[in-house]
Amino acid sequence: MKLLILGATGPTGRHVVDLAVRSGDSVTAFVRNPAALGDLAERVTPVTGDATSHRDLAAAAAGHDAIVSALGRGNSVRADGLFTRASVAVIGAAGEVGVSRLVWLSSFGVGDTFGWSSSAQKLIYGTLLRSIYADKAIADESIRSSGLDWTLVYPTRLTHGPARGTYRADDRLPMKGNPTISRADVAAFMHRAAHGREWINRTAVISD
Repeated sequence: MKLLILGATGPTGRHVVDLAVRSGDSVTAFVRNPAALGDLAERVTPVTGDATSHRDLAAAAAGHDAIVSALGRGNSVRADGLFTRASVAVIGAAGEVGVSRLVWLSSFGVGDTFGWSSSAQKLIYGTLLRSIYADKAIADESIRSSGLDWTLVYPTRLTHGPARGTYRADDRLPMKGNPTISRADVAAFMHRAAHGREWINRTAVISD
């Protein structure tokens, strides 16, 4: 496949890029700083741009089979409108250039999934992550109503551990405590979802 990957130099996006390259996909890495790709720079097509810019995204997305977004706010707990603005730009650009498939990284605890959270999760989601999750909720609803072949990915707390390949994925999962999943496993799920039809127009809750 020809994949446009947003957030390609982030901690999850980097895993997606690596998996896609190793599987033989043609990868366009949409980045703010191509130098951050390091040793992957020669194995992908780097495109510098702003993920909230319709124009930049439309230019980058033309001719691709799918867009995979692993955008994040790093260590910040402030959204600054990133996800709402990026979702509008992605939806508009995808429609303009005829790319129907979108795999979008969100978070468990966003939107309706807050009600499915454990007490420990609710404490974190309703305080520390409140700004980011409110922004993500708006973005996710925009994607659901976009008419695209979307998949929204809702991982529990992300870690930097190795891929285990034994995670659970479903439309809804029981939660106890504050469960985790590695970014490497999240990337593997997103890559597989982009290649298949099982998760089209579905929200995937994933956790160890």
